[in-house]
Amino acid sequence: MSVRTHGAPLASALLSVVLLTAGCAGQDDAKSPSDSTDTPTVPHGYVEGAAEAAEQQSRLLLGDADSGDTRVLDLITGRTHDTARRAGVTALTTDGRFGFFHGADSTQVLDSGAWMVDHGDHVHYYRAKIKEVGELQGGAGTSIRSDKGVTVVTAADGKARAYHRAELEKGTLGTPDRLPGTYGGPVVPYAEHLVTLTRDGDAQAVVLDRSGKRVAALEFACEDPKGDAVTRRGVVLGCADGALLVREDDGTFTAEKIPYGEDVPDTERAAEFRHRPGSTTLTAHAGRNAVWVLDITERAWKRVETGPVVAANTAGEGAPLVVLESDGALHGYDISTGEETTATARLLKDVPRTVAGRTGTPVIEVDRSRAYLNDPEGKRVYEIDYNDDLRVARTFDLDVRPSLMVETGR
Repeated sequence: MSVRTHGAPLASALLSVVLLTAGCAGQDDAKSPSDSTDTPTVPHGYVEGAAEAAEQQSRLLLGDADSGDTRVLDLITGRTHDTARRAGVTALTTDGRFGFFHGADSTQVLDSGAWMVDHGDHVHYYRAKIKEVGELQGGAGTSIRSDKGVTVVTAADGKARAYHRAELEKGTLGTPDRLPGTYGGPVVPYAEHLVTLTRDGDAQAVVLDRSGKRVAALEFACEDPKGDAVTRRGVVLGCADGALLVREDDGTFTAEKIPYGEDVPDTERAAEFRHRPGSTTLTAHAGRNAVWVLDITERAWKRVETGPVVAANTAGEGAPLVVLESDGALHGYDISTGEETTATARLLKDVPRTVAGRTGTPVIEVDRSRAYLNDPEGKRVYEIDYNDDLRVARTFDLDVRPSLMVETGR
């Protein structure tokens, strides 16, 4: 693989690795000499087998759905790592650390070795070795959602199993806990509980404890649920008439509807959300020629008219809406006005064939400073500076077709 850099090089600070962030070090420094003992003190934020870094340690997990070849692209070093061949992979998802390669009958789990831990007033970034974890039961239609305590696998038939996160972090699957009953959507870990929908006709939003016992039935239902996301302000569930936001405040769970405010045909409703992890601004296709932007803070939908949409995402908080359109170029839109503000030259040469084929659709992954666009036919990934008129900062040439891509370490 080769890396081509466009424009100003990345600051060398991005390559520095330190043991402690200044904010966390201050917590340990607060101890007085009288607190010391002969027993070594474990530094705040210490994780055995991992190095803590001052900067985000992002990696891209890549898969070729045709050949089954997979790679991990380290965005700090620019190097790729070969990982196991996975024949029959049909989809790739992530929870920020682990990659889930979905097949027809099972899902293979890869520890990317890059993750972050958010303590509210400060964040820890870690990097470690890439390692295989194992194979989960459940193939097509299986959804996987995680938090720092559990990873819940919900099968297409609505049955769910909760895996202990600590076991996955050790490199093993362990023995999962089977949750009772069946569910009408993914079981989403949130606020030390589980949020999901009942499988009966009304698809009522419910909150479960970690054993699967119902602790709250919320007043709203979610007709024809499609799509979900976890934000700082709660869990978002996509419904036929808009979105349902489930929040927790001091142990109390509430739900509120965020309606579209207009009649939306089924073909134009938001069915899959994409956003920067931690952001409260979500995007989704709004049919063929528009994008929905859902602002959770403002509890409002906005429809941005575009050209034919292939992929879309945004970093939120004043960043542009970035859209890959069928002309193979990236287009930037001002979310507040809906006006197009910039566009790149054509980056992807074979968009129609990529979209229509069975090899996966290009996606846009976004973090705090960059966006990443996979080009399956060109065997490359573009790194985009979305704060600089969608400038191509780096191009990563690969030896596989990256038809599947997710980002970890965010």
